[in-house]
Amino acid sequence: MTEILNRRTMLAGVGASSLLLLPGCAGGLGGFSFTDAVRRLLLLSSERAFARLTAPGGYWDDQVAQIGLGNLLGTRGNVLSSILTSQLFKTRLEREFAGFAVEASERAAPIVVDAVRVIGLQSAVELVRGGPSAATDFLRADLGSGLLDAMVPELGRVIRIAEDPLVGQAINALAGVDVGGIANRVGTRVNDAIWAEMGREESAIRANPQSTNDPLLIGVFGLGSRL
Repeated sequence: MTEILNRRTMLAGVGASSLLLLPGCAGGLGGFSFTDAVRRLLLLSSERAFARLTAPGGYWDDQVAQIGLGNLLGTRGNVLSSILTSQLFKTRLEREFAGFAVEASERAAPIVVDAVRVIGLQSAVELVRGGPSAATDFLRADLGSGLLDAMVPELGRVIRIAEDPLVGQAINALAGVDVGGIANRVGTRVNDAIWAEMGREESAIRANPQSTNDPLLIGVFGLGSRL
């Protein structure tokens, strides 16, 4: 759990440090372009999204416990849940699956940052004027299945070599369990949650750019979005 918490701390800083790496461009507002503003919007949205998703007691800790093992492991998970009568066993197992989700988010974070850096935002003005999650939707469409494709193999590896004896016991108890299938289901949930949370964060920034204390975002999304 200490390693998971350390990774969560690292993820919270990924977006923030990346903001400092964005170059300014000629034109636009105060020496920056609308492209810079959209990129900064996306980076800040991703920073906040990853921080919220991976925070202790946050999305994964709460959501994985709520959805139940059956939704992660398939029908065999329901059988397993009925066999495992120990609440301690079940709690530990759910915590480990939350950890797998954090592993996936860790792998996804730099992919989002890199995509924002290099993406060609020729339609930046339209994205500034767009709907609440226009930039996030644009980036998701551009990346396609990139996040999921990168996460699933790593998740499969982590699940296979899970060091917690309880997880190993649970996996071994599922005769013929498809680890790849488990990784794909977890990865799909992580992928959907990342984009949904980014969209919510983007919408919140657009609605109240002053809350960012970022002059560029305040200038562009306070005024530029109405141009």
